[in-house]
Amino acid sequence: MREKSHNILGTGRSSDTMPKAQKIRDPLHNLIEFDEGEFEQTCWKVLNTRPMQRLRRIKQLGFSEFTYPGASHSRFSHSVGVFHTARKLVAIVERRLGRDRFDSDEARLAIAAALVHDVGHGPFSHAFEDALRALGIAKRHELRTRQILELEEVVRAFDSFSNYPKRIGELIEARYPKNIYASLVSSQFDADRLDYMRRDKLMSGTQQSGIDFDWLLANLQVRRVPIQIDDKSWADAEVLVIDEKSIVAAEGYIFSLLYLYINVYFHKTTRGLEKLFTQLVFLLATYVRQGDHATIGLPSDHPLVKFLVDPDKIESFLNLDDSVVVGCLSTLADGRDHAIAELALRIRDRKIYNCIDVTKRVAGLIGLPQPGRADRGDARKRAAEVAAGVARVGELVRDRGLLEVGADGLPGILEDTAPRSPYERTSDSTQPLKRIHVIGADSALHDLADMSPAVDALADFKAYRLYTRTDSDRDKVENLIKEATNDQRSS
Repeated sequence: MREKSHNILGTGRSSDTMPKAQKIRDPLHNLIEFDEGEFEQTCWKVLNTRPMQRLRRIKQLGFSEFTYPGASHSRFSHSVGVFHTARKLVAIVERRLGRDRFDSDEARLAIAAALVHDVGHGPFSHAFEDALRALGIAKRHELRTRQILELEEVVRAFDSFSNYPKRIGELIEARYPKNIYASLVSSQFDADRLDYMRRDKLMSGTQQSGIDFDWLLANLQVRRVPIQIDDKSWADAEVLVIDEKSIVAAEGYIFSLLYLYINVYFHKTTRGLEKLFTQLVFLLATYVRQGDHATIGLPSDHPLVKFLVDPDKIESFLNLDDSVVVGCLSTLADGRDHAIAELALRIRDRKIYNCIDVTKRVAGLIGLPQPGRADRGDARKRAAEVAAGVARVGELVRDRGLLEVGADGLPGILEDTAPRSPYERTSDSTQPLKRIHVIGADSALHDLADMSPAVDALADFKAYRLYTRTDSDRDKVENLIKEATNDQRSS
């Protein structure tokens, strides 16, 4: 069924021409329509700019398709989905607030920001940012987004909404959302998460991360909460809240996000490939900075080389995408440098280092809880012992130089730390838009963790893994784990 046009945001039709509604068929949302109104026609123009079309060639989940073959969807499809989800949330805000209190300009700004929020991502997304961070030339994708929004083509596409590029940049870069509309773009319950959680579950095929999307949205309400500084209220902010009927669905939302991280985003194969990619980009940059292109086998005008020469140039950044990187792997594999050749082959042919999950290995050596004694106190004590054992392994690995590069230019062991907090509980009364609020039986607003024992009991997820290149390296790690565990037992 075709959804109604979003005329609450203003059509702005010209009497001389009748713009044409545009439609996109989406595997998650089915039909996404850009109506004939001036604002959504503007969004359609922005979508068709070069920077946004580039997102078709950047996968949403980077190397995850090496684990889940169906997870080859792009950041382009995700961006359109976030735009569509943001419109749904805006419609709820407008319905709950009423026309008099609803700010259509701020609402349009949030929807436009939802559309372009990922335009600053590089090839293989977060893996690429990690590589640049190792080189000391990292720049947050939010900052690149702001640079891209300042490009003439993008500014021109926004047309009569000419102040939006600057305002969107400020919204995306802000540490905290400033109002209810901004929270729809960036918070613990925003359009971004509501799209990628459902989309990534669908495309990866995992079955553990479903959320009750329609029920959550049907039960959203708007309430005013005080913003406090030094225990004194100085203003009120409107926020989206849920009622008690939605607590179970909200719990499912929190658990589902955690499961996505454990099962998909932090999968050992995906993370292993990301570590190899970081090493590859680091070595390439070393040669490029020396002006040695012949050794790596890429010409000086190759997009990856040009970017590494001048990473601050936005044009060089826009010439990079997943296809550019994947397309040069075979060339790099034939290059003169043995280390670069091996890394390129490993990425191309999915030959990651062997993974040792140190956290699980230490937990197994410390021992499982005694039958009938697995109470909460016992679980906390055991978790602390495992954490201490894992930390000791990390100390030994670094102290003995096992992460250093060998004579052949490659490290024998790669380190991966994968932490995730299931729910960011905050006591900061100056930032009420960061919480998930629940209307209690007393009609007051409470933090979700205060209303849900399940959410309150959730511990942070922390995985510590070591990837070994050879059997000898693996034996070193296994011996270190045993040594660290014995140290922990005797302490």
